[in-house]
Amino acid sequence: MTRADNVPRIARWEVTKNAGGADRRTLAVALLAVAGIAVLLPLAAGQGVALDEGIYRVGVSEESPIYGPVDSDGTFSVEDPDPSALESGRQEVLVRGAQVRDYADTQKGRAAAAELRATVEGYNDALMREEVRAGGNSSAAFPVVVNLTYAEQNATRSLAGPDTGGETLGSGEGEDDSGNDGDAGGGGGADGGAGGTEGDAAEGGVDEGTDDGGSDDQPAGGGAGLADRLTGGSGNGAPSDISPPFPFRSLVLAFVFVLPLNFVIQAYGSTVLSERLNRRGELLLVSPVSRLDIIAGKTLPYFGGAMAVATLITIVLRGSHVSILAVAPLALLFLSATFLGAMFARSFKELTFVTVTITVSLTTYAFVPAIFTDVTPIALISPLTLVVRDLQGQAVGLGQFAFSTLPPTLTAAVLFGLGSGLYREEDMFTQRSIPLKVLDALAAPIKRRRSVALVTAVLLPFVLVAELVVVALLFALGEASIPFILVAVAVIEELAKSLHVYAGYEHATYDRGWKTALVLGFFSGLGFFVAEKFALIAQLVDLPELPAGRAALESQATLGSGLPLAVVVLGLLLAPLVLHVVTASISSLGASRGKRTYVVALTVAVCVHLTYNLGVVNLYV
Repeated sequence: MTRADNVPRIARWEVTKNAGGADRRTLAVALLAVAGIAVLLPLAAGQGVALDEGIYRVGVSEESPIYGPVDSDGTFSVEDPDPSALESGRQEVLVRGAQVRDYADTQKGRAAAAELRATVEGYNDALMREEVRAGGNSSAAFPVVVNLTYAEQNATRSLAGPDTGGETLGSGEGEDDSGNDGDAGGGGGADGGAGGTEGDAAEGGVDEGTDDGGSDDQPAGGGAGLADRLTGGSGNGAPSDISPPFPFRSLVLAFVFVLPLNFVIQAYGSTVLSERLNRRGELLLVSPVSRLDIIAGKTLPYFGGAMAVATLITIVLRGSHVSILAVAPLALLFLSATFLGAMFARSFKELTFVTVTITVSLTTYAFVPAIFTDVTPIALISPLTLVVRDLQGQAVGLGQFAFSTLPPTLTAAVLFGLGSGLYREEDMFTQRSIPLKVLDALAAPIKRRRSVALVTAVLLPFVLVAELVVVALLFALGEASIPFILVAVAVIEELAKSLHVYAGYEHATYDRGWKTALVLGFFSGLGFFVAEKFALIAQLVDLPELPAGRAALESQATLGSGLPLAVVVLGLLLAPLVLHVVTASISSLGASRGKRTYVVALTVAVCVHLTYNLGVVNLYV
């Protein structure tokens, strides 16, 4: 039987017989719940923010011209005008005829009056827009119209290569394609709502070039305006109506795509651990099927379910294939981390702790950078940024796609590889603590000294993802974040170069002589040096142009610096190679003497690495 037959057969068995120990009815309900949440979240988000529903009480009669704006805005609770209610604090604003007669002399009262003013302005603008659509004079209603385009820093740089898509922003983002006069609004019919002290601002207008359409069909007040501001701000219109963008839409879209993955990994982790505890996986181990076929077959249904939900969300939000392809690496990353965690855990209690850790860590990696989709190239650290850009109609270049998806894809492959090393009888059914299981996973691929270099190189995607997460969390601090990033980079890289060496010593893979330690340090440093050139992919999105990016990628700082070739070769090749070999050798010598000595040696290696990083940053940052 071929692998093409084995994987689907195991996948069918997983769905019908072993899906987390649950029957088909339970699984169907769970899948429907996940799909329902995935569909309802974007629909609910499209209704705007309703936390301020009815918080301001306004006394206004139905005959007042201001009644229409107040009644159309859910922020206000409409009541009969009563001066005594205003005095006793049961109302915030009192309206008589076309004027605001009075408002409470409190912070809430002043806020209510300001909100009412904005509501009337928005209501009048909507009426004037309707007049323009009916053939009115737009220039009379909106004599001044301003168009703004919010662009990223360095957004005009062309990406390397002919297939990268050119710009980081799609053409037309923030542009007024409908013309400055067609949707600008007109004056007639607004005189009633513009009366009194609250109608003076009705002369302004809002161009609908960037409007999502929420206020086109009905006269909307401040509530709709608030929702519009939260979903991207106003980029054109009268000068007083322009507001900067707020990434609320990016937040919602990113959250919608991440949430279902957290449900999927719960079921996936449960089925893996259940097979270990109940020894049900022993039947597969003794069958004529490879470990990779077993893992692929067991993972396929959950990966397919995650992608089906992502596809459904994309269809609802009218996205393209780019969104679906961008979610695939995230789904693999969540599943691979859960698989490895389930191979580590000894009980469902431990699995809960591991799953929560995975959820928090990977959600942070995927969610936080996507918040800054319209702000900085840092956002491209997360594949969700590609999703948000696609849903917003922005162009996604090939270089951007590679930078966002390759690190999580390769990291997922590494995690599955480490887990497969434990997918054997002597490891699956033994009860060892999580730290010892981690060492087992790292030591399994090491067969001889040269294997250390390969393991170090294989861990590089994990290192890159960890460093990019640090950059995403700290970049907002600007240059103040550089010391923290340098420390984090040194710790992450030294752990990646030495932890598997220590695991090999603990498993007696090689002798503990100092010569062996130096050889292992050399191979580990060499493997890391060669593999870290993968970080050059960061230049596809101009990440090194930012202070935080330069600090995290300091070994590539000499690229494009205009220095002589000899200096570039020395700085780019020899210096980093010596650094990695020396620090890895220090850690290896400590690991050969035991746990405590390894911790001390690792600390020394981190300090040496940090000193080097500080020197490079002082030269090039």
